[in-house]
Amino acid sequence: MSEPPAKPAPAKVFIKTFGCQMNEYDSSKMVDVLKAARGYEQTADIDDADLVLLNTCSVREKASEKVFSDLGRLKAWKAAKPGRLVGVGGCVASQEGEAIAKRAMAVDLVFGPQTLHRLPELIDQTRATQRPAIDVRFPEIEKFDRLPEPRAEGVTAFVSIMEGCSKYCTFCIVPYTRGEEISRPLDDVLAEVDALLAQGVREITLLGQNVNAYAGRMADGSICDLALLLHILARFEGLGRLRYTTSHPAHFNEGLIDAFAAIPKLDNQLHLPVQSGSDRILAMMKRGYTQADYLAKIARLRHYRPQISLSTDIIVGFPSETDEDFEQTMALIEAARFDAAYSFIYSPRPGTPAANLRDGVPAEVKQARLERVQARIREFGDQYADGLIGSVQSVLVTGPSRKGNGQLTGKTPCNRSINFAGAERLAGQFVDVRVTSRLTNSLQGEVLTLDPVL
Repeated sequence: MSEPPAKPAPAKVFIKTFGCQMNEYDSSKMVDVLKAARGYEQTADIDDADLVLLNTCSVREKASEKVFSDLGRLKAWKAAKPGRLVGVGGCVASQEGEAIAKRAMAVDLVFGPQTLHRLPELIDQTRATQRPAIDVRFPEIEKFDRLPEPRAEGVTAFVSIMEGCSKYCTFCIVPYTRGEEISRPLDDVLAEVDALLAQGVREITLLGQNVNAYAGRMADGSICDLALLLHILARFEGLGRLRYTTSHPAHFNEGLIDAFAAIPKLDNQLHLPVQSGSDRILAMMKRGYTQADYLAKIARLRHYRPQISLSTDIIVGFPSETDEDFEQTMALIEAARFDAAYSFIYSPRPGTPAANLRDGVPAEVKQARLERVQARIREFGDQYADGLIGSVQSVLVTGPSRKGNGQLTGKTPCNRSINFAGAERLAGQFVDVRVTSRLTNSLQGEVLTLDPVL
C-alpha cells in the first residue's frame, strides 16, 4: 500500500518593519491575514521565506531611498528561487504608489496601511497577471471589518482604535499616507479587547496616529470619545493596565486629564509630543496650541499624578528657528521635566507645506541644539529613575529576562523595564517589586513575597 503524498510545507513570510507602533501592529495583522487566508507562517530567516514584505515608514529622512536600497538587495534573493514575491506596504508605499513598481522591478505588491487586508487577493492577482498588484486606496473602516479574529502573543497587546490624522501639521506626511481620521465603532473595539483578554492578555495599549481624537460610533448612534472608552475598558474584568498612544496636545482635554485621576488602571506614563517650545514655530507647524497651553495641561495632570512619567517629541532646526526660538524650547523642557523624548533634527518631507520653506539654519547649529536637548532630557530621565529606587512598583511580568540567570522581566506602571529574580510561573501576573538600582536602560529589583518557592 503506497504512502499518501506528503503535505506541502506552508509558505513562509518574512516582514521587515520600519517606524512606529502602528506599523508594528499592522505587521502583526499582515501575518494574521496571510495565515488565515493562505496558510502562511512567519519566519525570521529571510532565506527561508517565499514572500518578503517591507512595512515602511515615511517619517524619517530619505525614507523612500532606504526602501529602494533594500529592494535593490532583494533582486538576488528573488532570483534565487522561482515563485518568490516581494511586497512594499506602509506609508512609503502609500506615498509613492505605482512609482515603486516602476522603479524597482523586483516588486510584486504595493499596498497601503488601509489595504493590508487585501494581501491575499493582491498575491493572487500578481500571480495570475505576472504584473505588480497595487492598491493604496483609503477605504475607511473596511480594513478592520476584514481582519481575522485577534490573536494574542503574550500578556500585552495593541488595539488600533482609529486610523489617519486630520491635523495637517506642516512638517508631517501622515495625513497624506494614512488618510483622514477614521474611528472604529465602539462595539468593534470592545469585542477585540474582550477576545484578547480571553486569551490571557492583561495589558492593552490603544493605538492611533492621533488617538486623543477617537470618536467611535456607539450602538445608539452617539459618539464615544477616548475618555469614555477608557472608563468603559477599565471595568473589564481581567484587564490590569491601560495605555494609549500617540497623543496630540490639542486634543488632550479635561476629560482625558480627569481620567488619570479616576482610573487607577491607566498607566502612569504619557507620551505627549510638543515638537517645539516657541509659539512662533508652533504656529508655523500648525500645531494648534501655545507653550502656555501645553504647560497648563501638564500642571493639571501632575496635580493628579505627581510622579507621572512624561515623554515627548521635539524637532530642532525647523526652518527659520532662531536662537530665541530654541531657548524657548529649552525653557519648556525645564518646566515640563520630560524624562524621555524622541528628538530629531528637522528634515523636509516632500509633499508637506514645510518642505517649501527656506531652511536657513546651519547644520552645525542644528546638531548643537539637538545635543543640548538630548543631554538635558537624559539628565531628567536619570533623575526620574533615581527617584524610583526604593519604591515598590506593581510590575506585569512578561517572561524571562534576556539577562538569563533566573531573572524575570516586566514593566512598571511608568513603562520602565525592570529585571528581578523570580520563578517563571509568575509570568503573566502583577507582582510587587521593590526597585533596588538602575542601569542605563532598565531597572533592577526584588520581588516582595513570602512564597518560599521563589
